[in-house]
Amino acid sequence: MPEGPIIVILKEAVQQFKGQKVIAASCNNNALDASKLTGLPIIDFKSWGKHFLICFPDFTVQIQLMMFGSYKINSHSNKPPRLHLQFQNGELNFYACVLHLINEPLDKVYDWSADVMSPKWDAKKAIKKIKEQPELLACDALMDQHIFSGVGNIIKNEVLFRTRVHPLSYINELQPKKLKELLNEAVNYSFDFLEWKKANTLKKHWLAYEQKICSRDDVAFHKTDTGKSHRSSFYCNVCQKLYKREEQIGK
Repeated sequence: MPEGPIIVILKEAVQQFKGQKVIAASCNNNALDASKLTGLPIIDFKSWGKHFLICFPDFTVQIQLMMFGSYKINSHSNKPPRLHLQFQNGELNFYACVLHLINEPLDKVYDWSADVMSPKWDAKKAIKKIKEQPELLACDALMDQHIFSGVGNIIKNEVLFRTRVHPLSYINELQPKKLKELLNEAVNYSFDFLEWKKANTLKKHWLAYEQKICSRDDVAFHKTDTGKSHRSSFYCNVCQKLYKREEQIGK
């Protein structure tokens, strides 16, 4: 699933259609009645983590690209789009995505303070949520969209490497300074990701994700499926500290 910075890039790329009316629309499944969109203006485009939001006057279309979703702006492929929006001066097409219609005000649906790329990101709230889950591992905390909305597996691995934290650490065992560092780097790396992706240099900057050798210690990385999501973690047992719970120390 595309991570938060990818959705921010999408949001920026479609601003040309803000304020324009949809002159034709289609949907190739029953997720929504596309006829409701025809004739309506798009009042805004928003993002929340991995969710792309198309805002109409009385409702919002939520799009999740998932693992295989894609989009085209002012062009289309040979396969039928999941959602097609036609404008006077262009078109938007989304493929293999998940659609959902939101009728409630977005402020009631989304906690904007959880989005690591939002101006409303609130590190204190994130810490509070973390402290409420004493069994939470660092690898799971970073992938929890209610705490770090927009963080995916690439950002997870790179942040843990930057902060020298082992993915199987209990996050509540991190000292306050280290926890603050991890939160700050979740934000910092997300914006670095955005800059590098725009420059088409993202992979050149990977230090942990899909890497084989630790650049700090010149030893082999471990690759293991970790946490509740069983997503791949790439980590160095030399420089990434395993923060254990008190009852584990000495075992």
